[in-house]
Amino acid sequence: MKISIYISAILLVIFISSCTKVIDVKTANNTGELVIEGNITNVIGTQTIKISKNVALSSTNTYPAVTGATVIVTDQAGNIYPFTESPSGTYSASQLTGVAANIYTMSVTTGGTTYTAKSTMPAAVTLDSVTSKNSPIGKDKKQITVHYQDPAGVTNQYRFVMYVNNVQVKDVFADNDQFNDGKYVSLDLYESDIDIYAGDTVKVEMQCIDDPIYTYWYTLSQQNPNGPGGGVTPADPPTNISPTTLGYFSAHSSQTITITVK
Repeated sequence: MKISIYISAILLVIFISSCTKVIDVKTANNTGELVIEGNITNVIGTQTIKISKNVALSSTNTYPAVTGATVIVTDQAGNIYPFTESPSGTYSASQLTGVAANIYTMSVTTGGTTYTAKSTMPAAVTLDSVTSKNSPIGKDKKQITVHYQDPAGVTNQYRFVMYVNNVQVKDVFADNDQFNDGKYVSLDLYESDIDIYAGDTVKVEMQCIDDPIYTYWYTLSQQNPNGPGGGVTPADPPTNISPTTLGYFSAHSSQTITITVK
């Protein structure tokens, strides 16, 4: 009887093994593609456009800078703002402050190709407050909530960027007012990257973004929590840059609130 049971067990293992399908998961590993990350804000100070090359998903988070590019931004009034490079791969302009309703055009020339993109800066929506509460998952963990009044009758799109103890959370937060037009909004920022506890310092930046940039960030949020310079996603999010490359050009309002988590 014991021998019979033993043989039956062996046959069962062989049968299960023969029915198991081997799945070969292939990870995108493209490298060397141009990445442009352009941001124009309404905050007085330096505006930056970063240009780099992407790296393989398996590589370290070091992205080769693209140097020697010619970078300018213009507005619909014909004003021209040249950007200068410093440090390598980071192009800056200090004489430009974004204005709501202005249309900004970025031009980047590198490697014999000129890349262009347009973005319209939306009016700013006030970020009223940032609060914390107990997280539904994890003992003693906290969750962050943003609060703001959405303007009625106007299409609004938002991006939120969170920092925990000065480290940026990798999760991407993008929202619009499709179901909240004109309402007071309390939006929970569900993140899975950094555990938040009482006593931590959390900073949240609220960006009011135009529709193409919302599509970019929302698509990215559905695929991968990493940012555009983070390399490879299952499918590249739709960019507003032409000819098509990785990245985006965004003219947006920006405001931040920093709290100590309770």
